[in-house]
Amino acid sequence: QVQLVESGGGLVQAGDSLILSCAASGRTFSNYAMGWFRQARGKEREFVSAISWSGSTTYYSDSVKGRFTISRDNAKNRVYLRMNNLKPEDTAVYYCAADQELTVMVVTAVADYWGKGTQVTVPS
Repeated sequence: QVQLVESGGGLVQAGDSLILSCAASGRTFSNYAMGWFRQARGKEREFVSAISWSGSTTYYSDSVKGRFTISRDNAKNRVYLRMNNLKPEDTAVYYCAADQELTVMVVTAVADYWGKGTQVTVPS
């Protein structure tokens, strides 16, 4: 089992920055690719970003590319999502996910483990 706990969400203004953090515990963190997904009210969950176990490979959705940066610290069992130039359309609950298959997680939005999410709100 892997337990994931997100933090760092909040209410910010358009154009602001925010850093989300996901703390992992349980099985060996460095064995897992990590991802961030989000779900806006009334919409389906969507892929945001993902990173390989080593950190050498990253993926981003087109909607956040150039604004968001994913990173991980395997020594601290944490993955981060730095979000710059936030927009109202970024408003959603953001979920951290872990899976041993990076590309499967990116393509299918399915993962072995999920956190409970953290709310990010950017008023229009």
